[in-house]
Amino acid sequence: MRFALDDLLTDLPAQQLDEARDFYASRAAGRGPGTLEELAEARAKRSAPPPADPPGIEEVAEAGGARVPVRIFTPTGGRARGVYLDIHGGGFYMGSAAQGDLRNRRLADARHLAVVSVDYRLAPEHPWPAAPDDCETAARWLLAQAGDRFGTARLAIGGDSAGATLALATLLRLRDGGAVDGFSGAVLQFGTYDLSAQTPAGRRIADEYFIQTYVGHVADRTVPDISPIYGDLRGLPPALMVIGSADIVLEDNLAMAGRLAAAGNRVDLQIYPEAPHGFTGHPTTMAETARDGIETWLLDRIAHP
Repeated sequence: MRFALDDLLTDLPAQQLDEARDFYASRAAGRGPGTLEELAEARAKRSAPPPADPPGIEEVAEAGGARVPVRIFTPTGGRARGVYLDIHGGGFYMGSAAQGDLRNRRLADARHLAVVSVDYRLAPEHPWPAAPDDCETAARWLLAQAGDRFGTARLAIGGDSAGATLALATLLRLRDGGAVDGFSGAVLQFGTYDLSAQTPAGRRIADEYFIQTYVGHVADRTVPDISPIYGDLRGLPPALMVIGSADIVLEDNLAMAGRLAAAGNRVDLQIYPEAPHGFTGHPTTMAETARDGIETWLLDRIAHP
């Protein structure tokens, strides 16, 4: 069987695609920090994220003797239908749970979901395995506490960019520990699934500084906890994979979608035309369409686990 990439693209109204083209034509391409000095400067320049109303609740999740800060949003009207564990992006070396406050407040209120966002430790101060350790702690806390804390044990997990990588690594850890059945779905937005530079997709990002900060101390980066593409992917919950056709990690995501499906998992792949990395966070109608699709998929998985 042969097919072209165009056959896989999400069908969008022409005006949405034209608007996105105009936006990206006028927007300078971003570049992540390339040295420790640039990283420190980028962190210092980042402004505090705008506050949500009502704000999230800061709490410490505890499981297995480990602790991690989380930010919690619950619906302002009515009980939660389920709980979404959100893992932020930022190349494993930037970002915070608070950067998603507005998005998570809107998700909680519009879709009647409780949202728990993990403030995992960042590299290079805390390289691998600190981040997946923290995400696993938050996941296990939810597995034990969600019913009492939120009135529902219906759980889903997801993240964008590095957050998607960590979400998948967390699911593999839970699966290996016999606890993955507690999660009914995973939303994986433009993740990076090979940090080893052993695959063609991995070699496209091999010189990125974030890889050095996160796993530069690891001799074999094909460990599935680092590069999930190499893992035994059987027995995972259904996944929604969202990626843009102009994203540098498109090939990585196509490979992961194929491996997940080959392992017997349900995979829904949505490829948005001409969209770059991080597009679901951009102020375009196409991004709104993608976010609406993500939320609809989440509710379906929570309602029909």
